Amino acid sequence: MPETEPVNDALDAGYPSLPATSWAVLGMLTLGEGLTGYDLKKWADWSIGFFYWSPSISQVYGELKKLETAGLVESEMVSEPGERGRRVYRITERGTRAVRNWSRDAPVDQPVLKHGLLLRMWMGHLNEPEQLKVLVQSHIENMEELRERAKLHGDHATREPAWAFSKMSLIWAERYYQAEIDLARQLLDDIDDAAQTLSRVRERDELGNPIPEVAGSWRDVEDFVEGLGKSERG
Repeated sequence: MPETEPVNDALDAGYPSLPATSWAVLGMLTLGEGLTGYDLKKWADWSIGFFYWSPSISQVYGELKKLETAGLVESEMVSEPGERGRRVYRITERGTRAVRNWSRDAPVDQPVLKHGLLLRMWMGHLNEPEQLKVLVQSHIENMEELRERAKLHGDHATREPAWAFSKMSLIWAERYYQAEIDLARQLLDDIDDAAQTLSRVRERDELGNPIPEVAGSWRDVEDFVEGLGKSERG
């Protein structure tokens, strides 16, 4: 693994504060090619889009503009005879040092999960169990498609030895989508269990919404969990 290059001045120490999408762009530019904004968008779709970011073209150019202003990338217009000129971006020495330091030293953030299917499962009391299962099955089909695409991309990420960790990440994405499929299949049984428990609700309002047996009881749960956390920290 390459060691962090020597720091020559304060600007090269550590790494600047940038959004993670900027680091993704810089990371793609460390693979030794000058790339246009369109190239970067397509490459992101082909690789990191399976586990992190599928950018719009405007997002890519917005990131490149910020990175060039910060001196982390540079660009030039290139053209072939009879072709329209293209602006090609390359990472600078400073940009390489920054992204290398970030990849080594930045704290690992907790992944942010925004699971649309689970949000609808969470409010499953508003739906019928069989319709919830239809939603789950649709999710499974989506995950199967993504799993196969990730596998296809990973199987063909072999042309360059430098892509070794890109290939590894695509294999991880394939496994992740399989795990999503397995969890979703378990949901099909869990829905029946939850529906059976819901059937014990004693009273509903005129719109069919369940009326709690003890109003505000969620606060007791919150207080209990917070108390557990304090005792563990103590």
